[in-house]
Amino acid sequence: MTSSGRTSGILLLDKPRGLTSHDVVARTRRAAGTRKVGHAGTLDPMATGLLILGLNSSTRLLTYVVGLDKQYDATIRLGAATTTDDAEGEITVRAEAGVVDALQHAAVEAALAQLTGDVLQRPSSVSAIKVDGKRAYARVREGEEVVLKARPVTIAAIDLLATRPGLDGESPVLDLDVRVTCSSGTYIRAIARDLGEALDVGGHLTALRRTRIGPFGLDRAHELEHLDPQNDLLPPAQVAAELFSVALLDAAQAADLRNGKKIPFDGAAGTTFAAVDPEADLIGLFEVRNGLTKVLVNFPADETGAA
Repeated sequence: MTSSGRTSGILLLDKPRGLTSHDVVARTRRAAGTRKVGHAGTLDPMATGLLILGLNSSTRLLTYVVGLDKQYDATIRLGAATTTDDAEGEITVRAEAGVVDALQHAAVEAALAQLTGDVLQRPSSVSAIKVDGKRAYARVREGEEVVLKARPVTIAAIDLLATRPGLDGESPVLDLDVRVTCSSGTYIRAIARDLGEALDVGGHLTALRRTRIGPFGLDRAHELEHLDPQNDLLPPAQVAAELFSVALLDAAQAADLRNGKKIPFDGAAGTTFAAVDPEADLIGLFEVRNGLTKVLVNFPADETGAA
């Protein structure tokens, strides 16, 4: 328990390569001494970067984090396609000699532009999407051919940061360092695949690092190796204030809201507010309906730091 008595909060972690998101959750459970740990947005083992975890009652905040927009730094390799759309799969197609060398910067930029905006994206066949109750990646591993339905996503920008010609074995490749800003549910591997198909050279992802989720940046994340949940937790009130408008309540209002009572509140109908008590602890989230509060979720006072 922290010096403030807080056992609930949000952790911003920098996930290392080679670990699953579940691995990170398991380590955090041991370090924090609680089973109630969840995460907002899975990262593949080959991916690194920002993973947001919630402890105890703050897992309730993760629902509001999952759908936030995200930003990634990635490396796309043009010149070969793989079974998984990333470097962990087997190569299925290689571009013919000379085709990769002939790629023009303008053509690459134009193809990237075609992949931005409100688009229908076909997720990678090795995604965690369920097909008839079974994960797509599990079906692929069993030898099934899986083609998932395209889904609407928003890819706000794909910024081309650098291009690096090279060799994969004896085959010419072109590595692109890109920064992708996108909606939740976007598959960066699918961008690599689609770019390779658009340029008729094949493409797959070789590196992926998530740098932002909503207002939370990687610069605020802690290394898993040095994780200290006692001191690294962000208070739920602080996190809620970065996501919602804040309603500062007096002691009587706070007590009524904690007891499930509706209280008068002058705010825009349908807006989600974070209710904070005089001790700056999060009471809960509520909406305004007909001039009264409608509680969406409450937070236990003994977990958020209140005495």
